Amino acid sequence: MEDCLFCKFAKEHNAKVYDDDLFYIIKDINPQAPLHYLAIPKHHFKYLTEMTSIDTENLGKIFAKISEMSINVLHLDGGYRLVINQGDNAGQTMPHLHIHILGGKEMGWSPA
Repeated sequence: MEDCLFCKFAKEHNAKVYDDDLFYIIKDINPQAPLHYLAIPKHHFKYLTEMTSIDTENLGKIFAKISEMSINVLHLDGGYRLVINQGDNAGQTMPHLHIHILGGKEMGWSPA
């Protein structure tokens, strides 16, 4: 999508932590944990309900890659949390599905 910031980042962003044909990872500019990354699929869709069967398959591959990279690349040795916000009430501020990867500290449970 032409006006989507995350779609533009896929082509232009120079500070990617990881990049392949399905997705890329960047550091969040407003971190909510000592280690806060965004995993962003390159195919544009906003909601999980908009996924195609290919998106569903690719999202599984993205989760697997995050797990594979969690220690050596992302330095999430003590564990991590994955968050996908869906809609305004959930705090989704970008109209492009993305996965927050949070770690680097012990976290409590406070979803709201």
